[in-house]
Amino acid sequence: MIYFVFYILFTKYMTLIKSISGIRGTIGGKIGNSLSPLDVVKFTLAFGTWLKNRNNNSSITIVVGRDARISGEMINALVVASLQSIGVTILYVGLATTPGVAMTVENENAQGAIILTASHNPKQWNALKLLNERGEFISGKDGEEVLEIAEEEGFEFVDVDSLGNILKKDTLHTHIQQILALSYINKEAIQKANFKIVVDPINSIGAIAVPALLEALGVMQIKLINSEMHGNFAHNPEPLPEHLHELSTEVLKQGAHLGIAVDPDVDRLAFICEDGEAFGEEYTLVTVADYVLSKNKGNTVSNLSSTRALQDVTEKAGMQYYASAVGEVNVVTKMKEVNAIIGGEGNGGIILPELHYGRDAMVGIALFLSQLAEYGNTVSMLRASYPNYVISKNKIELTEDINIDTLLQKIKEKYEKYPIDTTDGVKIILEKEWIHLRKSNTEPIIRIYAESESLIAANNLAQKIILDSKEIINEMVC
Repeated sequence: MIYFVFYILFTKYMTLIKSISGIRGTIGGKIGNSLSPLDVVKFTLAFGTWLKNRNNNSSITIVVGRDARISGEMINALVVASLQSIGVTILYVGLATTPGVAMTVENENAQGAIILTASHNPKQWNALKLLNERGEFISGKDGEEVLEIAEEEGFEFVDVDSLGNILKKDTLHTHIQQILALSYINKEAIQKANFKIVVDPINSIGAIAVPALLEALGVMQIKLINSEMHGNFAHNPEPLPEHLHELSTEVLKQGAHLGIAVDPDVDRLAFICEDGEAFGEEYTLVTVADYVLSKNKGNTVSNLSSTRALQDVTEKAGMQYYASAVGEVNVVTKMKEVNAIIGGEGNGGIILPELHYGRDAMVGIALFLSQLAEYGNTVSMLRASYPNYVISKNKIELTEDINIDTLLQKIKEKYEKYPIDTTDGVKIILEKEWIHLRKSNTEPIIRIYAESESLIAANNLAQKIILDSKEIINEMVC
């Protein structure tokens, strides 16, 4: 089952995405066509009302935190005031990482959380991420209920004596201490390695969180770039190799052992090797999972569009790999189902259940440095020790009259002699290769990802499927 269903309104310059996991949009524009103040208020009220209903209208507490986006203070004021108006207690954690907010929900026995961040989206975006009482993204069913409440607008406000209180809480120290308490973390080895590390926190909360973690781990040589927390991102904030040229240059300039890049809310993680080359965001999970598996045997999970390398290292450890539909909530659901000890997504998201069920760049950093210190060699050599796969990412744009489900079914029939996974679209599995076709949740397109042991081979796989798809489309139209 695919949990993420999006309702989207586009104008030429403004966008509003109302999803079952929250609301995301650009700042500026008209009501309903952007993340306007009224849309923020309505959706916040809906989530607060849903939580009150879920708890029989008893007193509830919602954790609220944000990244350093330009619009953060404005959105925060709207959210806090809206929750107060319906009698909700706000546990305000201020500037905080997404994993830090998520863990605070459980640590403080709150009933939910709203995280004000658009994650890796550019500066004109912001969003309200919605978490349940476990500090996890709300489920599909729950999200649909929140959307229904938002559309009905049947809100009931409290009198002046019952307005919600605002309490304040720091998340960072507790988050770091819980990471250090994990048996996997080898602080002694990290201190002894005397790492020199360059960090790109992309002008957001990582500028505080990552250095604090590194210092707690015993790393004393830390160089920060893009460290001013003003939300005017120095480059595209998605931690992909094409956006990390400045970090690569600085690693070489400093003679550093490693470069670390996070996204604005610190739930995605990427590395730069000592030679300035990208470690590859797909391999963040692979290498950390390999380390965890060396200490503790168990199953692993990633989504269907993530590299096969995780399956390789899992099976090498004598354990079972499982794939989920795309989306963090789907990964978490599958991890619980198969009792996985680690999982995540190929975009640099690490989920370690022993800490919490959510993507966490902070624990990823601590695990990676523990592994690197014990490995005793360079980051580039560590990367070279893993199977090398390359993913080709493509898409086919479709007209509104094309039935995407029919197209995917015909592709499945055409390749029925191969193992096929239909959990999320159609994934055709070859011996050491795969092709994954899935319809976009946001656009009339089909995404086509293919993986092989070289970019040429991966591109060839993708092009073969693209040609087949276009041929089927022509037949459907005729």
